[in-house]
Amino acid sequence: MAFRPLLPTTVRWRPMEGDGLEHLTITPLDNAGAAAIRAAGIIIGARGGTPYGVSYRIDCSADWAVLSFSVETTDGRRLALMSDGKGHWRTEDGVALPQFDGCIDIDLYGSPFTNSLPIRRLDMRPENGTAKLSMLYIPFDTFEPVRDGQHYTCIVPQKLYRYAAEDRDFTADLPVDEDGLVIDYPIYFRRVDV
Repeated sequence: MAFRPLLPTTVRWRPMEGDGLEHLTITPLDNAGAAAIRAAGIIIGARGGTPYGVSYRIDCSADWAVLSFSVETTDGRRLALMSDGKGHWRTEDGVALPQFDGCIDIDLYGSPFTNSLPIRRLDMRPENGTAKLSMLYIPFDTFEPVRDGQHYTCIVPQKLYRYAAEDRDFTADLPVDEDGLVIDYPIYFRRVDV
């Protein structure tokens, strides 16, 4: 059993504390290019007393490997990187970023959506154990990408997955919808459209 084929979808999440919103539209692409899925979103919120506002676009292959992304703040900072879908990253100018070799997925600070990327891509089952991943993590305070270890375990196929941070004692059980999109991220975010 797999997730249903993707249709154009719009979803929203709110933080469980404070003000904010993530508004996301995912669209299957019908073109001859490598990208088959586009996710475009806007996130507003605050963390540690500092407000942020960003827009982002993520293009993925048909199997949900990230091929490119761009993130821009409302104050004009921008980051855009491209990948071959196998974990080799470069800047828009073609400069290789070997420090991120092996990072297939990205994780945007403040976005529960990006937790859906490895869940969709890996097609995990409980008997497969835990997937130990290196993520390309983008914090919204510095906009400097870093490598981040994250673990994902399937608890109930197509319904519930466990996220665990590699560098600290934090886990969260993430329920997903029939598209594989996170519904709630306990203590942090809740979907407002389901």
